[in-house]
Amino acid sequence: MSQPVISVMLAVPDTPAAIVWYKKALGATELWNFGSVAGLEIAGAAFFIGEPANNGWESPLKLGMASAKVEVFCDDPDIFIAQAVQAGANGSLDKIRDHETPWGIHRQGGFIDPFGHIWLVGDRSPLKVFR
Repeated sequence: MSQPVISVMLAVPDTPAAIVWYKKALGATELWNFGSVAGLEIAGAAFFIGEPANNGWESPLKLGMASAKVEVFCDDPDIFIAQAVQAGANGSLDKIRDHETPWGIHRQGGFIDPFGHIWLVGDRSPLKVFR
């Protein structure tokens, strides 16, 4: 039996424009596209984007605040964040730095994408079991 996979769908006001940005800024690959909803992946991690249609959710731009944080764990968070900022993300949210944690140093920073979503990007250290 296969294990569950957890993903996220981000509300965007314009799916085609969001696809272009996520491809350019984050290196996303398009899995499928139904026009107002699309499946993307970054290095094998699938996520989805869609235009709300009065169906119980809304984009951060319309809400006036973020509705979720997306966590990314990668080998080089500095490069990931720099590419997003170079493509137009707001990098002032949380400048990348070393955080002291119980398991040691965790390098992490963040940005806000042009659609109002908060992305926190760090090294892979939190993915290990700590006891």
